Amino acid sequence: MRHNDLVDDPLRIADEVADALADGRPVVALESTIIAHGMPHPRNVETAFALESLIRSGGAVPATVALVDGTLRVGLFDDDIEQLGSTDGVAKVSLRDVGAVLASGRLGATTVAATMFAAHRAGIRVFATGGIGGVHRGDDHDISADLTALGRFPVAVVCAGAKAVLDLPRTLEALETLGVPVLGWRTEAFPEFWTRGADLPVDARVDGADHAAAVLDTHWSAGLTTGAVLGVPIPTGHEADRAVIDAAITDGLAAAEVAGITGSDITPFLLAHIGDATGGASLDANVALVQENASVATEVAVALATTR
Repeated sequence: MRHNDLVDDPLRIADEVADALADGRPVVALESTIIAHGMPHPRNVETAFALESLIRSGGAVPATVALVDGTLRVGLFDDDIEQLGSTDGVAKVSLRDVGAVLASGRLGATTVAATMFAAHRAGIRVFATGGIGGVHRGDDHDISADLTALGRFPVAVVCAGAKAVLDLPRTLEALETLGVPVLGWRTEAFPEFWTRGADLPVDARVDGADHAAAVLDTHWSAGLTTGAVLGVPIPTGHEADRAVIDAAITDGLAAAEVAGITGSDITPFLLAHIGDATGGASLDANVALVQENASVATEVAVALATTR
């Protein structure tokens, strides 16, 4: 595990990741909230290991991010992943939480925003996740820090769009305001997490890894400093029934209001509610889409590595 050169800097980059970055080889960042808060045990740990294996088989190095023993880790040991997936009370860490959780020494799982921050500091340009956060339904002042991070850190986030429990049109409007390009992987429609999307347009379609890498490299080479969203539709065979998902979201939002669930607790509550409402089908879909995103992210990272 490599220490950063700055005195007292908590950033720690795994040797495998540091060596790949030094050699200009492709690296794909992964978040850890999906391990600690996104799936039940042991499915969470199995999925985390599967994602790392998928990225390696595609010719890149995986770099799962988390807070461990007062350090910001970019690249984890297997034991770290096991601990994240099986320990109760793991902190959910967004940008505002990094300092407090590091100082406490608690185990922390990084959200999209915190993972982008760590990836950028390490020099990683591609990050795979399930879906980004965004503007919450019914309250345009409840906005995920994921959007803030996309406006600040030049990292490409490969995802199945934004989580469908959000207000997707306003999320796209917020990304436009922040100057964040939204690309569609072989599609003109913005993916809607459990469904492939149909009604909301992306800013530009890319038809393969070389095309995506060219757009991203040109975006950053022009001097723009925002991140980018690369929306990948869920594989066709795993797409959920839109009517079932919409009904489950509506019921889940009502249940959250009754239970007094607010803030950062809403999304995991809704995901669990939707999982129950769909008899576990939404969890299977979640695994399928994040694996697809990791595969596409690997292709794009490999292509980007040739542009340096």
